[in-house]
Amino acid sequence: MKALLPAMLVPPALAAALLVLFRGDGFPNYDTEYALLWGRDIARLDPIDTGAFLSPTPHPLANLAGALLAPLDLGVATQPYGTTAESIVTALAFLWLGVLGYLVYRLGERWAGPAAGILAAAIVLTREPVLSFGVRAYVDIPFVCLVLAAILRETRRPRDGAGVLVLLALAGLIRPEAWLLAAGYLAYLWWPQRWATPRLALLAVLATAGPVLWALHDLLLVGDPLYSLTGTQDNAEVLQRRRGFADLPLYGPRRLGEIAREPVLLGAALGLGLAVLRLRAVHAVRVGLASLLAAAVAFGLLAGAGLPIITRYLLLTSVLLALFAAVALVGVTRLPAGDRLRRPAYAGAVATATLFVAFGPGQVDRIDRLRAAITTQTQILADLRSLTEPRGSDPAPITRGCGVAVPNQRAVPQLALWLDAPPSRIVVTQRAGVPPRGVYVVPASADVARRFVLDPRDERKAIPRPPADADDVARNGSWSVSRRCP
Repeated sequence: MKALLPAMLVPPALAAALLVLFRGDGFPNYDTEYALLWGRDIARLDPIDTGAFLSPTPHPLANLAGALLAPLDLGVATQPYGTTAESIVTALAFLWLGVLGYLVYRLGERWAGPAAGILAAAIVLTREPVLSFGVRAYVDIPFVCLVLAAILRETRRPRDGAGVLVLLALAGLIRPEAWLLAAGYLAYLWWPQRWATPRLALLAVLATAGPVLWALHDLLLVGDPLYSLTGTQDNAEVLQRRRGFADLPLYGPRRLGEIAREPVLLGAALGLGLAVLRLRAVHAVRVGLASLLAAAVAFGLLAGAGLPIITRYLLLTSVLLALFAAVALVGVTRLPAGDRLRRPAYAGAVATATLFVAFGPGQVDRIDRLRAAITTQTQILADLRSLTEPRGSDPAPITRGCGVAVPNQRAVPQLALWLDAPPSRIVVTQRAGVPPRGVYVVPASADVARRFVLDPRDERKAIPRPPADADDVARNGSWSVSRRCP
């Protein structure tokens, strides 16, 4: 119990440090905003509204979290850019980053000692994409944490069984890779005896809980048990994302490199060699090797099934590679003095450390640019939020009574949440054209459009303008609102 209390303090301490680093800025991203919207619908026992253009994949665990937060959300802004639920999600996003750092440390400690754990956590929490996805509350960070917790449990209790599969089942309600990891782990448990037992039957139920519950979730809420699969495939096609086995060899490594960067990739290669040649007798290292292989195979199979090859889907693989990079830097100290691999391993460790130092200033610049981008986007959201609130005795400039039109899908979930409106009722003018009546919300400048509204993958870059006879009703540093209502 005495050891548990300090361990429980580490994630909040890391979260607090990151909050200071980002000056308290952060916000739920597009997908997470939809989880809050759909959670609100679930809490009201209403069908979820998936009719909006490019509505994301519904993740069962994220929707459940949204439903649990819905009763707490009284529509009162606790931060300039968000409601109660959004503020809680933002705080939890930083806490999940803290949990990620702690779990990486614990695994590194098991693999090659405390120094490896500290280095691995430092590497992971200084990767710009990890921080970007984290402070914007992507569900992929909790997914990685659940899988790492399952890996850690298996390293502490070999052939644990139920505990590992429960964690993978929860992860499997966020990302489908966990289904394949659970299937592989079940096969590992079955292999020594190779016959059915009551315990194995129970474990099989746990291993299949993720896909079964996800299909049931889609069936109950949308009416199609395969909606998430087909919807993700359709969105990937609309966004012209790379997918399939043909694109995997080229774009898979490229996306992986966007997270890991060259120092981690070199260190991971050396660490993998050291693990295979000298450290494979350590059970935790064997579990790590198996986990890395399973994560890479799972990503490849899902890409072949039509899911997009995008950076955040490789977060788990990247984190495991960072652990092996830490092994390359520290694991050499575990080799006996007379080991002939000791000298080349030291040379590899020095080369890896040198590369980290050489790339350090560039990494600092990337994080600085991320901090600036997050601050800017938070302000843009704050400006949008202010336009949905009454001004003294005057109504809010943006109301749903006359219908709302926005240039593209980017601001749809926020406005739908703040206005308590179905997202499918908000018109995306790039797709549907400018309606003759309504409240028209457009970015106030090209800079706002570039930094928040438009995406490089958008098929159309031009922002439709409101009708010429629409009345200008409000404007701030980020948005312009005009109205043409009966």
